[in-house]
Amino acid sequence: MQQSRRNFLLAGACAAVALPLGIPQASAQDQQKPKDSFPPLELGLASYTLREFNRADCIAMAKRLKLKKMCFKSMHLEMNSTDEQCRQAADECQKSGLDLYACGVCYMNSPEEVQNTFRYAKAAGMRLIIGVPKHELLSLVDEKVKETGIGVAIHNHGPGDRLYPSPASVLEKIADLDKRIGVCNDVGHTIRLGIDPAESIIECGERLLDVHLKDETAANVQGNTLVCGHGIIDFPSIIRALININYQGVVGFEYEAEAKDPLPGLAESIGHVRGVISAIKS
Repeated sequence: MQQSRRNFLLAGACAAVALPLGIPQASAQDQQKPKDSFPPLELGLASYTLREFNRADCIAMAKRLKLKKMCFKSMHLEMNSTDEQCRQAADECQKSGLDLYACGVCYMNSPEEVQNTFRYAKAAGMRLIIGVPKHELLSLVDEKVKETGIGVAIHNHGPGDRLYPSPASVLEKIADLDKRIGVCNDVGHTIRLGIDPAESIIECGERLLDVHLKDETAANVQGNTLVCGHGIIDFPSIIRALININYQGVVGFEYEAEAKDPLPGLAESIGHVRGVISAIKS
């Protein structure tokens, strides 16, 4: 019974990805751009979305949704995993056609946690850490980036976050650090501060290393995650901003609603954003 229900949800989710969702027509400005000028805008998954599911199910769901990029949160690959366990997790992703490009969000509250996070990422072949290092540890993070070549995208967490509430607060702290230290712009948390996510993306420019997509019910502290296209976020403006800065990173879905049954909402969100991208590029 449980397996049948799961298969039903997976099948429904895949169907939802293909549904037309009221996607806007490409603007005159979009139509003037040559098609080969658009960055790839690769879609991925922040595995925190599937936090109630094990790693095998997480990988299977991402594959069914035709995503190619994966960012593992610690429930899918524990931070104390051995190097061999990290390599095994990366191999499981690769066998399913997924690129385990990143981990996160990783909290780095001590020098030991910084060292371990870079060890973990390196062992798994990850190229990016989406993290929240304490301010006093940024110089150590800078050293580790230069030593390993692994980038760090600092994630903003919106109202109430004392370290990095906004992408601008990240930019202020990293201005003099290695350019491979940048921002993971969580558009949901950004708009809950009353900041236009598209304008914030433009402000980040080359320092934008990762994006977490979600929609929100309100542009204030009371805002909650919901299906992309059902809330207040203007996704066409976000996609155009990413194109404007020639964004080369991953656009990752972090659908935080309905933790025990996220797949239908996640699938509809992916379908909506794919439709927006298709309309702008056409």
